[in-house]
Amino acid sequence: MSSAAAVNRLVVFGDACGSGRLGLDAKRRMRAAMYGAFAEAYASVGVEVDRVHQEDRGDGILAALDPGVPPTLMVGTWLDTLFQSLREHNAGSADRLRLRIGMNAGPVLDDGRGLVGRAVDVAARLCDSPVARRTMERAPGSDLLVVVSDWLYANVVAEGGRYVEPETYRSARVRIKETDETAWFHIPRLPAPPLPDDRPASGPGTVHRSTGGADGPGTETGGGPVQGDGPPPPDPPQPRTTGTKGPAGPAGTADRARTAGPAGTPDAARGAGGTDTAGTTVTHINAQGDVAAFENNVFHGQVTGIRKSRGPAAPDGDGAA
Repeated sequence: MSSAAAVNRLVVFGDACGSGRLGLDAKRRMRAAMYGAFAEAYASVGVEVDRVHQEDRGDGILAALDPGVPPTLMVGTWLDTLFQSLREHNAGSADRLRLRIGMNAGPVLDDGRGLVGRAVDVAARLCDSPVARRTMERAPGSDLLVVVSDWLYANVVAEGGRYVEPETYRSARVRIKETDETAWFHIPRLPAPPLPDDRPASGPGTVHRSTGGADGPGTETGGGPVQGDGPPPPDPPQPRTTGTKGPAGPAGTADRARTAGPAGTPDAARGAGGTDTAGTTVTHINAQGDVAAFENNVFHGQVTGIRKSRGPAAPDGDGAA
């Protein structure tokens, strides 16, 4: 089948947490509850069975929705109903069913054996990522974690809607196998998911940071990806050597330690050994520290660790640099 037959679809990948510790009977009950929760969630948005391609994954489910199903319903009413179904099941069950859900959208091909496409791969990786697993470990009282792709967050979640709460999502970088994506994490009824402290940093231009509040300064918050957060911080100051040029300073002034001489004498006019082409002996200065600029024999900015090596006296007799 040609890849031209691929259709843009919303992909859902669900996986049960800790299913490997269950016995056979408990696994059977877990699977029945998982399929029941998915079916109830589909019914809540008016999605019939024939509009969903669903594949069994043992302790999980892979699904792709008909292109005509509005994705806002899936990140809103569908997820809320799935959450409520899990709560109801777990209230009367000794074996809690806790799900991680990965969601993405993009071209998907059904080759007769199953679903194929990067949208499928990414949804599965978001669900199974180390960040997702550790986040659920840090939220033992929660029954559902939702991880959506950056595209899905920016184009669907961030727009809001019924039962859609973009302000409760947080972003983190997901790196697993060949996947390297920014993803957005959400746990229903929590103001923010407890992302692990050692998670990979999210990519530039995809995180909206607050200036402070309940989450502390610099917290990653919802609200949609933004194009950068200003220029990158400057490089830490490096030791300068005499006559070595550094990056341009304020107003185009070279940030460097210059060989001293008569005011306005260009560096190019100076000869070796600290003597300019006119025969004037000058003083060399090595400045270690934060030098904003050195111009016309004046340092502009904070200077530490200055070492002066004096040659024969300059014509004015003071050896000033």
